[in-house]
Amino acid sequence: MCGFAAIYSYGADARPVDGSVLESISHAMVRRGPDGDGMWLSNDGRVGMAHRRLAIIDLSDEAAQPMMLETPQGSLHISYNGEIYNFRELRHDLEAAGHHFKTSSDTEVLLHLYERYGCDMVERLRGMFAFAIWDEKRRGMLLARDGFGIKPLYYLDQEGAFTAASQVKALLAGLKKQGRPRPDFNAAGHAGFFLFGSVPEPHTLYKGIKALKAGTTLWIGTNGPEQEKSFFDISSCLTTTTSHYSSENLGELLRDSVSHHFISDVPVGVFLSSGLDSATLVGLASELQGARLKTLSLGFDEFEGSANDEVPLAEIIAATYDTHQHSVRVAGKDFVKDMDDLLVAMDQPSIDGVNTYFVAKAAAAEGLKVAISGLGGDEIFGGYDSFSQVPNLVGSVGLIPGIGEIGRLLRSLITPLTAIGLPLKAPGLIEYSSCYGDAYLLRRALYMPWELSSVIGEDMAHEGLEALQVRERLDQSQAMIGKPEAKVSALEMTWYMRNQLLRDADWAGMAHGLEIRVPFVDTILFKALAGAIATGHRPSKQEMAATPKKALPDAVINRPKSGFFVPISDWMEGGTSTNSGLRGWANKVYQTQISQ
Repeated sequence: MCGFAAIYSYGADARPVDGSVLESISHAMVRRGPDGDGMWLSNDGRVGMAHRRLAIIDLSDEAAQPMMLETPQGSLHISYNGEIYNFRELRHDLEAAGHHFKTSSDTEVLLHLYERYGCDMVERLRGMFAFAIWDEKRRGMLLARDGFGIKPLYYLDQEGAFTAASQVKALLAGLKKQGRPRPDFNAAGHAGFFLFGSVPEPHTLYKGIKALKAGTTLWIGTNGPEQEKSFFDISSCLTTTTSHYSSENLGELLRDSVSHHFISDVPVGVFLSSGLDSATLVGLASELQGARLKTLSLGFDEFEGSANDEVPLAEIIAATYDTHQHSVRVAGKDFVKDMDDLLVAMDQPSIDGVNTYFVAKAAAAEGLKVAISGLGGDEIFGGYDSFSQVPNLVGSVGLIPGIGEIGRLLRSLITPLTAIGLPLKAPGLIEYSSCYGDAYLLRRALYMPWELSSVIGEDMAHEGLEALQVRERLDQSQAMIGKPEAKVSALEMTWYMRNQLLRDADWAGMAHGLEIRVPFVDTILFKALAGAIATGHRPSKQEMAATPKKALPDAVINRPKSGFFVPISDWMEGGTSTNSGLRGWANKVYQTQISQ
């Protein structure tokens, strides 16, 4: 886990790479890599790479980046963020084929893989990654991002110079160092934030700065960037009817993912809530690791003694598996104290991530550099209420002929009633029930499309919605998938998990120099389960929770699904819909981010 940057001045008239600009980009990501930094510039001044290191695998100086590999065809250079969990197996195969290694790092394995397989190397990777590889002979640069988009990768192509980095704010720092203005606002990013509480990829808040799509590669040659190429797609996986899952091998599949995610040369802890996902991971990890696990739980003073208090049950789970447990409580005063730092660390605006920021802070205080999270369990095993609500809405109200047109008329008539207490989303209940994309938007939206003009103005709202094409894209995300719950899985993974949960885990962990790993968000595990999900036979949460050899406590198994709550409403001042709760927090986040 690190921060990386790369610049390629491919244009004939483009300015050479300025080392001070590259250094400014790198410095903006210092919290991502407190263990070291490095920079490389090509002799001709056309290419530059920078790296901020959080040392996890091979702690020696020889494993520092940017890293070079001399080959008979010319030199290769890499700057990379992430972890390759199957790098040892890959190294074994490469050594058998005659490759020789100088380090025990996964970074060097990536260079040798590229030497052998070129851009197709990504098909062999299991892990979370975003990287740039410079190929001297081909005079080109390969960018790649992992299948689920766990690791961020943003880029800017401007005046014949292509710049990539792990953070949007790092790219902005590079522009500032050059004396260039901040790019104009991208209306799609702004509208998207208020729709979902996070900015949907590939958009950012700024024109010209884009996210490389998850599961894609991008080649930048002497004529500039080419077309992105996909090597992993969630929706495509969910069209298969071939299943590699059975009730007998679920435990084996989960143990395989957990064991790979524990590969590290530093201690690994586990985030432990009172839910089934993290409890199952602790149970499985305790079997595989032998020595006492370090587990961390987060509670809030406002919830102490209530059903929303995660700590008591988490401590029962920790006692069951004899972990080294550390519980930390956060109060409103802690939120106020850390809010400015939290908003600076947040790379793109998000209404979530506060809980991850504080539990990551506690993990770092305990000396950890790596922590395991149960993120993704709800998406894989159907844990959200959206898995029933969305199909039920489409399968009932949505079956009425012409319901969308009727709904638009009703919305225009009853929207004024929200001013006197009608729920804010109620006007869209009929209109947004005719298809899965619409029903999902109704379920997940922070603001509905017709409300956007009230927060970002009519012109930006109109332009943003036109550019986003959000209803069309939501439909495309699951149009080829057959079963209702599989459709919801694709929507939750492609939109909520990728754009919010994974991105928040990245910035909130990196704020404290902590790598957060997610065993449920694993391409090998997902491919094994995809056929079962696609055909409506996914394993349940209860089946997942039954996989540890030592059973979870009854209090956990029998606890109703409740979700994880952060008392933002209690922490925000005032009491109106515009300055309290999630909408109030969204406006606070937004105003802070656009002014930084």
